[in-house]
Amino acid sequence: MIKRKSTQPKNRKTALQIAFGKMLRMKRTESELSQEKLADLAGLHFTYVSSVERGERNISLENIGKLAKALNCKIKELMDSLG
Repeated sequence: MIKRKSTQPKNRKTALQIAFGKMLRMKRTESELSQEKLADLAGLHFTYVSSVERGERNISLENIGKLAKALNCKIKELMDSLG
């Protein structure tokens, strides 16, 4: 029997990803930056930043560093709310 792939997207959001996304959005809005501008400053695509803010990405340390630099904050500041 052949198993068919589901056409429904899997919900892979974790509490950690969601919490990081909320902190990123808070820092971005405090800095009065759009997702597009933040992405440009960090050298990332704006759809990637959007998906991180929604908790849909398991973001790498490298990209966390790029976002922190673009936001003029320390990586620690983006991680403070994570536990």
